[in-house]
Amino acid sequence: MPAVRFVGPVRAALYGVLLACVYYSTFHWLVTMDWPREDYSSSALVPLIVLYLLWGKRRELANQPSVPSWRGFALLVPGIAFFWLGELSGEYFSLYLSFWLTLVGLCWLHLGWRKLNILAFPLAFLLAAFPLPNFINNKMSLQLKLLSSRLGVRMLQVYGLSAYREGNIIDLGFTRLQVVDACSGIRYLVPLVVMGVLMAYFFRAALWKKVAIVASTLPLSIVTNALRIASVGILYQYWGQRAAEGFMHDFSGWFIFMATLGLLAAEMWAIRKFLPERAGTSAIASRPVVPERETGGRSAGASPWGWSGLPQSVAAILLLGATFALAQGVNFREKVPAKKPFDRIPLSVGGWRGVRNPLGQEFIDALKFSDYTMVDFQDGQGRSVNFYTAYYASQSKGRSVHTPETCLPSGGWVFEESGLATIPLGGTAGGSLRVSRAILYKDGTKELTYYWFPQRGRVLTSMYQLKMYALWDALTRQRTDGALVRLITQIYPAEKPEDAEARLQAFTREIMPVLSQFLPGRDDSPP
Repeated sequence: MPAVRFVGPVRAALYGVLLACVYYSTFHWLVTMDWPREDYSSSALVPLIVLYLLWGKRRELANQPSVPSWRGFALLVPGIAFFWLGELSGEYFSLYLSFWLTLVGLCWLHLGWRKLNILAFPLAFLLAAFPLPNFINNKMSLQLKLLSSRLGVRMLQVYGLSAYREGNIIDLGFTRLQVVDACSGIRYLVPLVVMGVLMAYFFRAALWKKVAIVASTLPLSIVTNALRIASVGILYQYWGQRAAEGFMHDFSGWFIFMATLGLLAAEMWAIRKFLPERAGTSAIASRPVVPERETGGRSAGASPWGWSGLPQSVAAILLLGATFALAQGVNFREKVPAKKPFDRIPLSVGGWRGVRNPLGQEFIDALKFSDYTMVDFQDGQGRSVNFYTAYYASQSKGRSVHTPETCLPSGGWVFEESGLATIPLGGTAGGSLRVSRAILYKDGTKELTYYWFPQRGRVLTSMYQLKMYALWDALTRQRTDGALVRLITQIYPAEKPEDAEARLQAFTREIMPVLSQFLPGRDDSPP
């Protein structure tokens, strides 16, 4: 028995070392890059909360014997698969999900289903420590910000101020306020959902009532964020710029968040008061009894607390060790192909003449591309096309192409139509080009835009395709380089939409041969 007690901690320590080796870079990024982001700063507290929840389960766990189960590999193997997906495609969320699946798989492997059932909530709650994928986070944050801005403007109008919204810019007449990232809806939503889940977990009520409490955090987040925006607009006329920055801005955010928690508590009180549990029913559902058939044999020798199951541990340790060794021993260094600098893209293309229009430094810092150019071209009739392309030599973790679906609405542009279009290229080569197409509207102005993602000889039209092919090409070509191309032309009042469509297609046919000289193709190699 002493030997068995000694083996358990040693095995757990060995797992800890292997997980630290495999996921070191993942958690280095989480701690130094993701948690410092204000959207997810509250996520740093989640591991401490999980430890507290586990401590509260200690007696229940000690009273349940550990029964090893090979079924834990049903989560452990996908966890390793997600590790390679994230490592090769440059998506940190896949690595976070990989760690979580691996951890839960190891618990199932050694503790058995009954103990895993006891640990279900703390383990599920651990997911709140990880930020969402960037392209989902950006899109969600933008939509929540626009909803809050729209509602905040309505509140200002009800108060009596003349307010007008243009994207995330609010015009109050005497000043213009920008709803910046600090007022992003997701900055409220993440901590509010975390607190809502915790409050619902400790709330002794039926499951549907707990779900209702958690679901209410989304509208509460939007409404309270709108209140913050409206309060800044109201106070601005008395305190000026001080109301929108510094202490007052931070204090208003803290005050609104605490008020929201108060509303959640009031909601729980109202549910308990007006929707009481029926007599004779338990407020907390009883835990289902799961037959111990996981080992296919007896559980008499199972440990009441420790990690049992020597064969399972040997297999798991070999799998994790092989993953670490492969990640270190195989050369996955990217082959970055040669490329001409974009500042050499000519300003004369066919019958079009252009003028470069550089981005501000704040946009360059945020987009993190390797190279870019933006040129305003005009044809002989004075009709213009804005041409923008950004190149990423390596779409590594935390650095990848941004889609116009999230960038353009932040400037106040509304997507009236969106879909795909096929452009016949003509010429000697013939063929066609598949692009994303949208009609945008802002302040009475309509614009037509085409955009697509040249990726190592492919032309893609969605972020999901980008992630899938980034993984495949990292494995097969050791390349993840890629670009975004975006064209925009105004639909002028005196012309039909078909005229703008013809103009943009004509420019696309002219610019494609030029782009082929500057963007790496399928078979390009490093210099």
